[in-house]
Amino acid sequence: MSDKVKTERIGKKQQELWEKAKTLPQKPGCYLMKRFRGETEEILYVGKAKNLKNRVTSYFNGSAKSAKTEILVGHINDFDFIITDNEAEAFVLENNLIKKHAPKYNIRLKDDKSYPYIQIDFNEPFARPQYTRRPRSGKNQKLYGPFTTGSNISQVLRILIKSFGLRDCSLSEFKRRKRPCLLYQMKQCSAPCVDYISQVDYDKDLSNISSFFEGKTDIVFKELEARMFMAAEREEFEHAAIIRDSITTLKEFTEQSFSQNVETETERNVDVMAYHIGEFEIDISVYMMRAGVLLGHKNYHFQKGDNEAESEELFLNFIYQYYTQSAESLPDKVVLKLKKKSFDLINEAFKNTDKMKLIAVKPLGMTNKLYQLTEDHAKEHQRFRHINQDSVWVGLNKLKELLGTKEVPKLLECYDIAIWQGQSPTASQIVFDEGKPDKKYYRYYHLEERKEGNNDFAMMKEVLTRRLKKGRLPDVFVVDGGKGQVNSFLAVLQDFGLEEIPVVGIAKERSGKAQSFKDSEVAKSEERLIIPNRLNPYILKRCPSLMRILVQMRDEAHRFSRKLHHKKEHKRVLGSWFEDIEGIGKVTLEKIRLNLDVSLEEMKKLTIDELSSKFDISSEIALKIKEKLSK
Repeated sequence: MSDKVKTERIGKKQQELWEKAKTLPQKPGCYLMKRFRGETEEILYVGKAKNLKNRVTSYFNGSAKSAKTEILVGHINDFDFIITDNEAEAFVLENNLIKKHAPKYNIRLKDDKSYPYIQIDFNEPFARPQYTRRPRSGKNQKLYGPFTTGSNISQVLRILIKSFGLRDCSLSEFKRRKRPCLLYQMKQCSAPCVDYISQVDYDKDLSNISSFFEGKTDIVFKELEARMFMAAEREEFEHAAIIRDSITTLKEFTEQSFSQNVETETERNVDVMAYHIGEFEIDISVYMMRAGVLLGHKNYHFQKGDNEAESEELFLNFIYQYYTQSAESLPDKVVLKLKKKSFDLINEAFKNTDKMKLIAVKPLGMTNKLYQLTEDHAKEHQRFRHINQDSVWVGLNKLKELLGTKEVPKLLECYDIAIWQGQSPTASQIVFDEGKPDKKYYRYYHLEERKEGNNDFAMMKEVLTRRLKKGRLPDVFVVDGGKGQVNSFLAVLQDFGLEEIPVVGIAKERSGKAQSFKDSEVAKSEERLIIPNRLNPYILKRCPSLMRILVQMRDEAHRFSRKLHHKKEHKRVLGSWFEDIEGIGKVTLEKIRLNLDVSLEEMKKLTIDELSSKFDISSEIALKIKEKLSK
């Protein structure tokens, strides 16, 4: 296709970007697609390429693209690039850039389950073994697990800590102690806090924890039995009985955990990973085997690619994110079914980071059976979720259908205003990303009180005026309310030239007529979705997945705005109590209101000095407040 023909098929903006892309180097690297809203720059997409020029020009040359890519291109204002030595390095860099910028059009890793681990931080003096489901990464960290969900691993850890007298207190408490605690008197701690045991001897006791969780349980049981007999010889029969019972519990745990699960002798530490591409999304299952024991599985799902090749690329990105962003213990191998080129790429990428010692292998022998099981699980897990309407993508695709948008809406923002008799108005901004709360973008807004009292349009305009300065606009705005609230919101968006962003309202309607007081208890409220230019509201119970997302957003917005409203109203009402005290001017009254987070009953317990310090006022004013409180 000639340059002239191509130019006719693309717009002016795309033409400029296409001309710019043609000047890119023909080298491997990463590219960053950008959008500008005012002075705000937003990274929309991060990609990797074997040849930057060829890859980036393909976005803007007018050639046939998928609907999703066309939408992405329509938002791009500019792009940037970073050169790497090879495609594997680009793969690693792409992952780091996605983690840093969290672009809207890239997938992000979301875990559905956490497994228990035992972690020991050797950066602390007299290191303490800890139970955790969110292990930390870093130097001098020892990690054991994961352990099967439902196992009594926390009880086992407590027994081991007490049996070997290890530290069980926080680091701050450990440093603060001047004399041994009660656990020392109960022979359950060796009191390292007051140097009753040396670091060398303590580390010997601590090594029993490592031996136990590494499967060297015979060493641990021999040591415990020796301690039990020594206690009996000293006629400490109660302590000997505790050790005996502990040995029994620990043996039960080892038999259950190390013998009665699905086992294989040939592969000791392996993850088996498979995926299934459905109508809307990819489902991924990970089966985890540690020390020859099949511990359990994890499930993930996200929106699928536009074609099979793109879906496999998404799967490769997922694999790398999964193993490089996790602080959990890694297997020796991960079993996958990929094309040779993808195998070579992922293995080369693993070699390019210090954190990874993993090797991707094809399923063979026992692992082939596990792979088939894992693949079947991914397919069945997706089917199960869809039948039970438990997939966020079912709901978001339904919202796309109802609004007639080209793209599946992922980023939703919901607003609610709380006001009582025209006073203490507040608003909340709730953000859901891919059907899940994104709490780092939750916001409170203190609104201006107005003479006319409730004014939805004016208050919503104030909220949006402040909100729109922040950039990163959503795919859909959700309003708590009916047609009136939706129309007010639309009018505000039109004032800002943003009428292309859809707005919906969520409201309840009483269904059923009560013939008597008793019947009124049966009458139920029905959740409705208000959509502009649609004659009748959509009844949300027809799509439970969509209803779950929107109702949760609305309820979160209610809770969030009312929490701030009640706090503000408390300060306003209680603050008026000080107004008739002689000598309190506007400046002093404002100081009091700013620090007013206690009730009158709690203030009565404060001394004059405490009142003066709390409210940043003079002792004379504090004395007058104390006198009024005493009346």
